[in-house]
Parts: sequence; structure tokens; C-alpha cells
Amino acid sequence: VQLVESGGGLVQPGGSLRLSCAASGFTFSNSVMSWHRQAPGKEREMVAFISTSGGYTNYVESVKGRFTISRDNAKNTVYLQMNSLKPEDTAVYYCKRVGANPYWGQGTQVTVSS
Repeated sequence: VQLVESGGGLVQPGGSLRLSCAASGFTFSNSVMSWHRQAPGKEREMVAFISTSGGYTNYVESVKGRFTISRDNAKNTVYLQMNSLKPEDTAVYYCKRVGANPYWGQGTQVTVSS
């Protein structure tokens, strides 16, 4: 099982980033997926999750209307489009395979700063 995140970086407040998480080693289309983040000194929190088909999504209140989770089962990839970024979005972002055998990626750093 492997989850590899990419797309993080430094962006100014109000900017956008698109994170990707490429999955391998398991049946991606059968797996609920989620994005989480952990800021320095804070606990890891779930940001968004998406059903196997992509037909159902849910978000933490602080990102609703700004972030969009999506998936491409043909490419075994889950995405997190982040718009209107704020300094408080700064964190390491992780993707996760949800379920009885959870699995985490290694994370990608997102820094929102002017």
C-alpha cells in the first residue's frame, strides 16, 4: 500500500493550491478517502472525506466553501483543491485510506504566508 501526496508549497493569502494523492497497492475505487492536516503544536484534524464513487463529500466547517475534495478512480488519485487560502490553513496535509485498515501518506507541507 502506498499513498503519495504532492502539490504543497508556499502560497500567499488568498491564493490556491491543488493537492494530489496517488494511491497504489490496493483497490482504490473501493476505498473511502480523506484529507487531514496537522499544524505545529496542534492535533491532526480531518479536513474532508469522499465516498468511493465521489458522490458524497463532507468538510470541516473551517474549509467549507473554500476547499473541494474529488477523486479520479481511473487514475487512483484523490485531490484537494484549496482556494482562498488563509494563514491558518498552514499545516502538513495528509491523505488517508479510511476503513478497517487505515493507511496514511507521508504528508505535504502547505504554507500560507505573505
